[in-house]
Amino acid sequence: MRAGPDELTIEFEQDGVDLRSARWGEMHVARYALAPGTDLTPFFAALPDGLCSGDHFGIVLEGELTLRYEDGTEETTRAGDLYHWPAGHTGWTDQGVVFMAITPLDQVEQMEQAMAAAAG
Repeated sequence: MRAGPDELTIEFEQDGVDLRSARWGEMHVARYALAPGTDLTPFFAALPDGLCSGDHFGIVLEGELTLRYEDGTEETTRAGDLYHWPAGHTGWTDQGVVFMAITPLDQVEQMEQAMAAAAG
């Protein structure tokens, strides 16, 4: 399978956040573009401990993203970096970022269900 970023389905597009994704087999493949100053914490409010419960693998294409893990440690992932972000994190970008993330589909579906339940 293959797809260019513009061929992915738009899942969310608001307030400087652009999420495009596809479901390939057991994986969720996504391209995120976040405007400078984006804090992801509000997006995770409905999830346990207010943290992302996805286990992500990918690459940062442009900019950088700083993550804070549930144990309080922080790390910054920059353009060109391959990464693994384990479940239990939040993040923000001061300068903006574009990254690809591959996440087990069952984890994404669990997060979607929790967010939908919280929204009513």
